[in-house]
Amino acid sequence: MRLLLTSAILLFLTACVSTRPANPGNVCDMFEERRSWYRAAERTEQRWDVPVPVTMAFINQESGFQARARPQRTRLLGFIPWTRPSTARGYAQALNTTWDEYRRETGNMLARRSNFADAVDFVGWYNQHSYRRTDIQRDDARNLYLAYHEGHAGYNRGTYRDKAWLMPVAERVQQNANRYQLQYASCREELGRSWIRRVIGF
Repeated sequence: MRLLLTSAILLFLTACVSTRPANPGNVCDMFEERRSWYRAAERTEQRWDVPVPVTMAFINQESGFQARARPQRTRLLGFIPWTRPSTARGYAQALNTTWDEYRRETGNMLARRSNFADAVDFVGWYNQHSYRRTDIQRDDARNLYLAYHEGHAGYNRGTYRDKAWLMPVAERVQQNANRYQLQYASCREELGRSWIRRVIGF
């Protein structure tokens, strides 16, 4: 009986972690709902100097805040589920090779793409590299996303210019980052207060 109860609790906790936040359009609501996400996003900003709204806009675009998101399978003969177009997975939709590079470089060898803290740290790490290798400013979500999608060499070559569908996506990331920035400015101080101070009210 105890084993069954423990298994049920673990399954419940896993489901809670894997589900999307109730209101992904509002960063304040998400951080109120999941305080660990707020702390992880703040740590990422402190470590990589990439603003929280930019990081959250990336996660929104890449996975819609779904922990185990993966590209849809291709269809053989139009209806048979077949291979996936890439190895991208998790909150940040990181590829196997890039994720391995991140783990080696940061020493975070146990990092998982389905772990939110690891995923946001990865996004901050990658965007810090974009800043160094392509001179994109760390609050320029639009161009950071183009470099994220095309890779640094591809961005420097301008490969995104041949992908008309990608430009509106990058613009949407910028718009989401702008919206999150306005929202975050209104709640960041409150989120930063300790739990006991928030309960007491000072």
